[in-house]
Amino acid sequence: EGQTLNIEKLSEKIGAFVKFNDILLILIKEGHELHIGSPQLKGAQVVAEIIDQGRVSKINIIKFKRRKHHIKRMGHRQDFTTIKVTGININP
Repeated sequence: EGQTLNIEKLSEKIGAFVKFNDILLILIKEGHELHIGSPQLKGAQVVAEIIDQGRVSKINIIKFKRRKHHIKRMGHRQDFTTIKVTGININP
């Protein structure tokens, strides 16, 4: 809890709370308590608050063909959402 993460863009607005139900693994207190799903933990849920929406810096892509004077330049900026984990619920 309290961890801040950058994940792929979510459509919710800043300040909204989101719930993640497809949890594969939960580690609590750095090695004291470990829950592993097969493949997912049933009844586990992570609640997080959306802090920010943004875009990463631009990645430039250059494709060319040798000896043909052909060059193609492209760019890409990935959208992301910054979330802060506010709660972890484990109900095995």
